[in-house]
Amino acid sequence: MSTLKGKTLFITGASRGIGLAIAKRAARDGANIVIAAKTAQPQPKLAGTVYTAAQEIEAAGGQALPLVVDIRFEDQVTQAVEQAVARFGGIDICINNASAISKTGTLATDMKRFDLMHGINTRGTYLVTRSCLPHLLKADNPHVLMLSPPLNMEERWFAPNVAYTMAKFGMSMCVLGMAGEFRGRVGFNALWPKTVIGTAAVQNLLGGDATMRRTRGPEIMADAAHALLTQPNSFSGNFCIDETLLRQHGVEDFSHYSTCPEADLMPDVFI
Repeated sequence: MSTLKGKTLFITGASRGIGLAIAKRAARDGANIVIAAKTAQPQPKLAGTVYTAAQEIEAAGGQALPLVVDIRFEDQVTQAVEQAVARFGGIDICINNASAISKTGTLATDMKRFDLMHGINTRGTYLVTRSCLPHLLKADNPHVLMLSPPLNMEERWFAPNVAYTMAKFGMSMCVLGMAGEFRGRVGFNALWPKTVIGTAAVQNLLGGDATMRRTRGPEIMADAAHALLTQPNSFSGNFCIDETLLRQHGVEDFSHYSTCPEADLMPDVFI
């Protein structure tokens, strides 16, 4: 299998950035994309809404269903899954991309921010996956993909931002457990970038122009996700790195992914 044509992908946080790039790559194959994201109105620092994303997906060759969803709320997720199935007849792939980040220490991370990160990253991932699973179990070659890091229980990844690391590792623990629970029926994998990915969040919230010069575009994650999702779902329980996965699929030149090819790339956290 080398195409996602006719497949229905339920993607959280796909109104911009990596989620939208993955959606557009699948759309080029002729896939159906359910955009489950919070942004209904443009924001000053983060361009893109579920509706502009739908336009880009359809322009790329796919069908789009934009749904305004806050994945912290079970009723909204349940309704979105029902709408997806009513529109496209089922769900083949679930991609948990939505995430909240606050790279702050313990005393600087109040409980509102802690709850937001855990509510979206860990609980939201579990909720969306659980809601999609009854439909995935009926699909041909179903996959669940988490945009989360390899599990590495070293102090250096926790000490600078305990709450954020716990929340992201919660997503990865879903991969570890569910891959075993549903082995042979649904493929569960994680994907993480080797370098920082240049998105609006990085530009506006996490480093500005200096960081952006040292990034790769989200297209590398989209190509890596496509390579993963077109494999048989016997490929499961893996914590993949974008560049490594693409090299395994024959890619040797990565220069076109770089935001500024002459700059040194910045390794992503957890790598």
